[in-house]
Amino acid sequence: MEKIDLDKVRVEITSLDEQLLSLLAKRRDLSIQVVKSKVQDQKPVRDSYRETLLLQNLSAKGKKLGLKSDYIHNVYRTIIEDSVELQQDYLMQLNNPSMKSAEYKVAYLGTKGSYSHSAVEKYLTGLNGGLIDVGCKSFDDIFAAVEDKDADIGVLPIENTSSGSINEVYDLLQTTRLKIIDELYIPVKHNLLVACETDLSKIKTIYGHHQPIAQCSDFLNELSDVDIVVSDSTSTALSEVKKLNDPSVAVLGSAEAGKHYGLQSIRADVANQKDNQTRFIVVAREPVNVPLTCAAKNSLILSVGQRPGALVDALLIFKKYNISMCKIESRPIKGRPWEEMFYIDVTENLQSEAMQSAIKELKPSVSDYTELGCYVNRSSHVEGA
Repeated sequence: MEKIDLDKVRVEITSLDEQLLSLLAKRRDLSIQVVKSKVQDQKPVRDSYRETLLLQNLSAKGKKLGLKSDYIHNVYRTIIEDSVELQQDYLMQLNNPSMKSAEYKVAYLGTKGSYSHSAVEKYLTGLNGGLIDVGCKSFDDIFAAVEDKDADIGVLPIENTSSGSINEVYDLLQTTRLKIIDELYIPVKHNLLVACETDLSKIKTIYGHHQPIAQCSDFLNELSDVDIVVSDSTSTALSEVKKLNDPSVAVLGSAEAGKHYGLQSIRADVANQKDNQTRFIVVAREPVNVPLTCAAKNSLILSVGQRPGALVDALLIFKKYNISMCKIESRPIKGRPWEEMFYIDVTENLQSEAMQSAIKELKPSVSDYTELGCYVNRSSHVEGA
C-alpha cells in the first residue's frame, strides 16, 4: 500500500475548508437578495414549506454521495437559521434607521469572559456594531445605566433551561421605563477551571456566579469538603481565581473565558443539563418597530386583582384571537401583599390585527397593563423534514 502523505492531505482539506467558507459567504449574500425580494412582495421571512422541501432534496442528494441524513439536516438547519436571522436583522435595520452600524455603549453584567459579554458580542455581530464597554456589578446597575443614558442598551439574562427564571430581572422589569428590543439564546457550557496544575481531588474552594452554581448543583453536590464562594459575576470569579493562582481553588466558567484569563479546564460540561442555554433580553429607552413579515414576540405585564377566575378570563382572550402564549411568570407586587404581577410572552406582532383586538379587550378586564416590548422572535427553529 502506498504511504499516505498526511501533510499533503491536510493541505487539501484546508483548501476545501477555505472554498466552503467562500461559498457560505456567497450564500449569505444571496440571502440578502432574497429578503429584498420579499420586501417588494410583502412575503414573510420564514417559509417553512420551502425549508422542508430543501432539507428533503438535500438529504436525497447527500445520500447518493454517502452522506447521512442526520449530518445533512444538522449542517443545513444551522445554515437556514443563519439565513433567517440575517434576513430578519436586515428588515429590522430597514425599519429602524437608528439601528445602524455604529459603536454602542452596552451595559452588561461583569466584563470580558462573562456569559453576558458573549451575548453582547452576538448581538453586536447582527448589527455590525462595535462595543463601548459599560461593565456593571448588578442587574440594577444595568437598568440604571440605560435609563440615565450612560449606555445605549442593556443586555441581561432572564431565564435558563436548567436553573429557570432569573427573578431579579423580572422584578426590575416591573418598574422600569425601558423596553425590550431583542432576545438572544446563548449555549452555556460550564467547565471547572483552574489557574495552575492540579486535579479535582485537590480542589477545596470553587468560585462562581450564583447562576452557574445553581446550574451545576448536581456536580457540586458530588464533591465533599468543598467551599462555594459566590461572586457578583463570572468574570469577577475568573479574575479572582487567576489572581490567587492556588491549586486548591477552581472556578465555574466557559472554556473560552478560561482562555481569556489564562485558566485551564480540569472538568468539562459540569452543568446539570447538557443542552444548557440562557435566554438574554436587550433593553433600550425606545421600542423598535418589528415588520409584520418577521416572526415576532411580544412581552406584557398585567395584574388581575384577586377576583376568582380573573387570570383565566384574561388568558382566554389570547385563545379567542388565536394568539400563542409561550411564557408566563408570576412575581409579587411590591406594596401589595398577596397580589401577583404576571409576565406574559406571546408569539404575535404588536401591530397585528389579532394582537390589537386582544389588547383592546384585555385592558378593561385587568388591574394593571404594561407593554414591555415587541421584538424579533429568536426562539423559532426549523421543523425536521
